[in-house]
Parts: sequence; structure tokens; C-alpha cells
Amino acid sequence: MLLVNATIHTMEGDPIDQGYLWIQEDKIAEIGSMDQLTDKDQETLDLKGKHIYPGFIDAHTHLGMFEDGLTFEGDDGNEETDPITPHLRGIDAVNPMDRCFSEALDAGVTTVVTGPGSANAIAGQMVALKISGHRVDSMILKDPVAIKFALGENPKSVYHGKNQMPSTRMATAAVIREQLYKTVRYQEEKRKAEEDSDSYDPPEYDAKCEALLPLLERKIEAHFHAHRADDIFTAIRIAKEFNIDYVIVHGTEGHLIEEDLVQERARVLAGPILCDRSKPELRELTPKNPGILNKAGVPTAIITDHPVIPIQYLPVCAALAVREGMDPGQALRAITIVPAQICGLDHRVGSLKKGKDADFSVFSGDPLQLPVKPDMVFCNGKRVR
Repeated sequence: MLLVNATIHTMEGDPIDQGYLWIQEDKIAEIGSMDQLTDKDQETLDLKGKHIYPGFIDAHTHLGMFEDGLTFEGDDGNEETDPITPHLRGIDAVNPMDRCFSEALDAGVTTVVTGPGSANAIAGQMVALKISGHRVDSMILKDPVAIKFALGENPKSVYHGKNQMPSTRMATAAVIREQLYKTVRYQEEKRKAEEDSDSYDPPEYDAKCEALLPLLERKIEAHFHAHRADDIFTAIRIAKEFNIDYVIVHGTEGHLIEEDLVQERARVLAGPILCDRSKPELRELTPKNPGILNKAGVPTAIITDHPVIPIQYLPVCAALAVREGMDPGQALRAITIVPAQICGLDHRVGSLKKGKDADFSVFSGDPLQLPVKPDMVFCNGKRVR
């Protein structure tokens, strides 16, 4: 398909005022200004001055893990029987038939990172999915994207109620370190057995350690759930100790320590900001946070933490950040290219560029204005809305 006469917001630079987008199969074959367009024997859609934006990306959710309208029967995001569960795979709990996938597409969200919640100190594996589809195996963009860790009130309160460790912040950090040290030793035993099988036997298979090996090898990231400043610093401390690539998820008190985050080159998936202060560690919650972090130079994406905030309100969250001081262009980047870069997905999604996936939405107006919805949504080169 050939889309012509549109303003194209590529997120790779300035918008193309009178542009075209040529899709072949599921990729962007060409993009440019109308005066560069050569004849093509393609179905052509004249957008007559409408706007094309990359598909929106929500980089931290539990979409399909806590199903809409269900309680225990559809709640599969937390295995609250063991505080250390890195071997749990988000793909085994996601139900793409959940109607929230459809609602995400209606809002122009085409990519999502989803996975286990924050009941456990090490919760499991996050996965990046394309929103369109009915079978999770065919929707995977990257699996795993990250191992989910959690600090602060959530694991502390869950296991305090069970009268077991961890019931303090100290214990949460301790059980994380213990498992990472076990994995370091497991990794070394495997290496020795591979290099000298006559002298060393391989260790007995350990699913938890196997799941954490890619993290120690820096092939995937650690996503640390952390709201309070002290929890954020604990995440950074642990990441340094084990030389792992990390991202701060939520970062609610980030606006109080932005200089430290810049110094540490931390990246933040900020949010949810469209919610109440439902627990003590959210007492400093403010919708100004993403803008403050962005202005300070911290790579910042905006997230919903669905179902905390329904995923279709991702652009509303970006608009709220703008109302509270964030630059509009940076807010759009915070739900497109920045989350793609943070999660290692920017080679395929997050911007409009030749060779990238044809995921985009067509708008008649500004997507950060509340009454505006997409006129059309494309995912993998196919119109899905």
C-alpha cells in the first residue's frame, strides 16, 4: 500500500510536511516527501493532509496477565508462593483474547511489554508483543526483554502476610543478591565443564539460574520496580554489584533525585501518573515527574502499568505530562522511540524509517488532545483499525 499527502512524524527528525509512506508486506519500503515519490503500481490511499505517527509503545504493563472483568480466574500475573521466580515466562500467562488488546489498538498502541507483577523480589520474564493477533507465539517481538525485579512495599507486604522472608527492604535485597550469586557460581561451573569436561561435571540443571544467565551476560535487562528514592538507589547498587544492564520501572521519586539519575546514566519507565497515591511509597507521586526527568537528561518513557491505568489511556498520560510541563514533542517520543530504545526494540519499532516494521496510526489532529482518536491503525503492515 502507498499512503500519500500526509504529515509524517517519523521520530527520527523533523516531520515531513507533505510525505508518503510505502509499505511492502510488513515493512516500510520507502518514506519521504511527495516530490521524491516515483511511480508505483500500488494501491494508493490519499490522506489529504492527515498525520501519521509511529505506533505507540507501552513499555511496562501486565496486559493479558490480569484479565479485564475477572478476579482470581483471570489473575495470572503473580505467583505468590515463592519470592524468587525468574524462570516464570510472561508468555505462558498472556491471554491475547482479553478485550484490552482491542482497546489498546483503538488508541494506537501497537507494541507492549508485559509480564509478571511485583509481588516477588524476582518475578519472572517480561516479553515484548505486537498487539495485533490471537496467538501469543505469533505476536512476540522479543522474548524475554527483561527479568522483572521488585523492591519496596509490594514484596515486603506480600511475604509479611505469609510470615516469611522477605518482610523488610533488607531481606528483599538479600534474597535478590543470594539468587544472583548462585547464578554467578552456576555460570562458572558450566563454563568449567564446557572448557574441561574431563575434570569438571556440569552443574545439575537449575531453571532459576538458567533464566538469569542472559541477564548476567547482558543480553537482557533487569527491570527494577522501584518507587521510593532509596529503593531506586538499591536497584542501582545491585546492578553495579553484578554488572547487569538495568532500567528503573515507575521511578516515582525520580524527580527528587534527577541529578543522581543523570550521573548514574539511569533510564526510567515513568508512571503510572494518572492515579491516586494508593500506598505510602507513592506519597511523592506527581504528573510532573516525566517532564522533570526528561529535562534533566534522563531517558524517560511514559507507561500505564496496565491494568493500574487502562492501556488505552497511554496517550492521555502523555498529554497529562505535557499539561504539567513536558515538551509535547518529548512526550510523543516518550510513547514511541524512547521506550523502544530503552527496551532494545528500536531496530524494529518506535519510529518511521525504511526497513522498520510498518506499525503506525493515522490521525486527523493532535494525538495528545483528548477528543482525538486514530482514524486508522496499522500493525505489521496491515490495517487493524
